[in-house]
Amino acid sequence: MILDYVGVKEINGSLIVLDDVPNISFDEMVTIQLENGTQRQGRVVQMEGSRVVIQVFEGTRGISLTNTRTRLTGHPMEMALSPEILGRVFNGAGRPIDGLGDIFPVKCADINGTPINPVSRKYPQNYINTGISSIDVLTTLIRGQKLPIFSGSGMKHNELAVQIARQAKITDKGGEDSFAIVFAAMGVTNDVAEYFHRSFEESGVLGKVVMFLNLASDPIIERTLCPRCALTVAEYLAFELGMHILVIMTDMTSYAEALREFSSSKGEIPGRKGFPGYLYSDFASLYERAGMIKDKPGSVTQLPILTMPNDDVTHPVPDLTGYITEGQISLDRSLDASGIYPPVSVLPSLSRLMKDGIGKGFTREDHPALANQLFASYAKVNDARSLASVIGEEELSPIDKDYMKFGNLFEHRFLRQGFHENRTLAQSLDLGWRLLATLPRSELDRVDDDLLDRYYEKAKKEIEKQKAEQENAKQMGTDSTDLNFDQTTVGGK
Repeated sequence: MILDYVGVKEINGSLIVLDDVPNISFDEMVTIQLENGTQRQGRVVQMEGSRVVIQVFEGTRGISLTNTRTRLTGHPMEMALSPEILGRVFNGAGRPIDGLGDIFPVKCADINGTPINPVSRKYPQNYINTGISSIDVLTTLIRGQKLPIFSGSGMKHNELAVQIARQAKITDKGGEDSFAIVFAAMGVTNDVAEYFHRSFEESGVLGKVVMFLNLASDPIIERTLCPRCALTVAEYLAFELGMHILVIMTDMTSYAEALREFSSSKGEIPGRKGFPGYLYSDFASLYERAGMIKDKPGSVTQLPILTMPNDDVTHPVPDLTGYITEGQISLDRSLDASGIYPPVSVLPSLSRLMKDGIGKGFTREDHPALANQLFASYAKVNDARSLASVIGEEELSPIDKDYMKFGNLFEHRFLRQGFHENRTLAQSLDLGWRLLATLPRSELDRVDDDLLDRYYEKAKKEIEKQKAEQENAKQMGTDSTDLNFDQTTVGGK
């Protein structure tokens, strides 16, 4: 039997309150019919006995206290799912906005997801190649991992998100056909949303992308639904169709601020900086939907992007995110100001799962040692720069001057990369060896002798050969160029 509840007890912003409503469930969807016959969707967000609070998606403008009819649907919000969902564009509430019509669903799934039994989880291994050296070599993205990007207001995280979505791939044989992107943008302006859509369309990857676009002008309730709709699609494609899905969500700070506004409208007691006390568990309900399941071939990998207000890493959003996720990729404002893109800050960045997804059998045998040595050497660069700021660069020891040169080359040759530059992992690893070859062998204490004999010595010879060619060019009066670190292979097969 279908019952319509006539009238509304209270209207408060986007919330309406009904009394004497038995047998209702939290998160249950409702249909609200106005006096003029138009319908709106709502969701139960609070219950106190038989008194319920309903969030209206389209807002409460025009709703009457006396003649509004509310009908319970008996189910939570669901997302229509089908293999044809790839290439489609949706709003934050999961409704198509690309003009191609509705989805004809094979099934509908609760957007809140189904909890994964921890015993059924498979340990993440194998990597996703992003084509970006600083990520692939130093903070490798592993399938099934959740690895956030910590950025700041005004930095180029949107460009980085587009580049990763355009270039990301898996290296398994035939793997390109089973790899796709779910892209969720929350609280973005119209021009940014258009930039995302146009970039994917022009690069030809839109057919492998499912986009969710929540605009800054859209209701905040859609912003809180957007990542859940995106992850529901990702779980369907991964665990039912056997695909490897990379979920890129930007900006999680906008999501958290929408949650704060929503919590305030319900009269809940605020926590740190006004955010609700359950922000940690709410984030966990999203981030923990990444992973792999035993006996199922697919995987869900998350790359959430968040902007830190005032570049404060202790702000609740990055702070709580760091507790839940498996590392972070930090962007540095000083590198961004100096024109280095992507401005990845190497030392505070880490990927806790990369140790089990790189090396022989996964990437290349020299990858772990090379990454450790690049980290260690770049840390000494900062020490040398700090000393130079006190005593002057001319007073540095010869080895400190070598580290200063290495640091400049590392930032301008390894970290800096064109927006359309897609480096293979082999190219990135070889570039790392070329940079290390500018340092004395005695300084490379994180690499064993076998790898040094194979990779370091070859890179050293290549540099010496190129220097000799440049010297000859100078003597003959022809133009010479800087050392070419980008196109020399040192690893071999």
